Amino acid sequence: MIALQPPERRLLREFASKAADIAAEPIQEERRNLWTRHNRLEKVGPLILCSPEGAWREILPHDSLTIRDPFWAEIEWELKALVRHFELLHDDRAIEPVFRIPNEIRDTGWGMKTPRRGTGDPTHAWKWDPPLTDPNDLSKLHFPEIVYDEEKANRELEAVQDAIGDRIEVRRRGCSWWNPASVVGCFAELRGMDQLLLDLYDRPEWVHEAMAFFSEGAHRLLKQAEALNLLELNNRDHFVGSGGLGYTNELPSSGFDGVHVRLKDTWGFAEAQEVSEISPQMHEEFCLRYQIPLLEEFGLNCYNCCEDISRKFAGIKKVPRLRRVSVSPFTDRRIAAEELQDRYVYSWKPNPVMVAGDYDPDHIRRIIRETLDITKDCVVEMILKDTHTVQGQPERLTVWTDICREEVARAREGR
Repeated sequence: MIALQPPERRLLREFASKAADIAAEPIQEERRNLWTRHNRLEKVGPLILCSPEGAWREILPHDSLTIRDPFWAEIEWELKALVRHFELLHDDRAIEPVFRIPNEIRDTGWGMKTPRRGTGDPTHAWKWDPPLTDPNDLSKLHFPEIVYDEEKANRELEAVQDAIGDRIEVRRRGCSWWNPASVVGCFAELRGMDQLLLDLYDRPEWVHEAMAFFSEGAHRLLKQAEALNLLELNNRDHFVGSGGLGYTNELPSSGFDGVHVRLKDTWGFAEAQEVSEISPQMHEEFCLRYQIPLLEEFGLNCYNCCEDISRKFAGIKKVPRLRRVSVSPFTDRRIAAEELQDRYVYSWKPNPVMVAGDYDPDHIRRIIRETLDITKDCVVEMILKDTHTVQGQPERLTVWTDICREEVARAREGR
């Protein structure tokens, strides 16, 4: 991090002021209230959220930035992206008068490196070479530990506060985004997805041994983050689970001292997309058995990401304080509606190909209208994510949010 030049400082302050002005608009308080009510299962929606993710490369490419220093360039990008989201996307995202800067919190890993092979282009696929080739090598792994450079983090926070802190409140991000509770992802990365699926049949007891190891390591990480006071309340405009905003007046839990965030003061999340195709029985035996004790630590929980859970709701409903369930494009929407009803947030994720591939607004409208009919008895949020391209046409995302708004209004009017 190098010192800002005067023109760079003026640029950051300009966009910090824009972000603060957006956060102060009356619509933001309305949206905060809507998300709070939605998350306590009031039928105020469906609520709409659009997360461009990979498509940001086309909406706000990094080579369009003014600042060259990597640290300050990231601050520039984050501020501009916040403003651009509000301008481009007509969704229900609520903007807070707070700017959170990255916080370099990492862990030491499990003791084996996982080499990746690919082109290096972030838009391309890559393969990896799983290092845990011999089951006997499980004993060579060790539990990860958090590495946190507090002195560096404080320097960065002070620098950003000095640059824009009089325009918008600046805070550090905590660990609320972090997801060790899924457990199976760590195992699959080290063992390989194909081999892990074979292991479930060929050596189930060894899989249990490994899952118990990874579960204990994940629990240690969670408790270490709590002990180091690196957790962050995620009950405001934070993305929780695999989508949805965390606004709730049910967190933090009773006894919170206002300073030390505990796991039970936050939303938790787990998924098992690496083993999506296993049976409901195996999902309970090899995944939920190890995830549920970790999710017990959290105040409210989300479950699932991109996997098909059409046959797995019975087990998923055993998750303690389950509030939000992701219904991916691969999950049967009707089964999900019957299972979730108004007892959980139905977090619907439409197939992003509708904006990333062949583009047909009429098709988008048909799918949204159909889904709204299927989920009419549910507490619904519609979240477009995994949009890794919009074919250079950001307006596709604007059209998607506009169609959602029109169809939600139509459904409310009973047309």
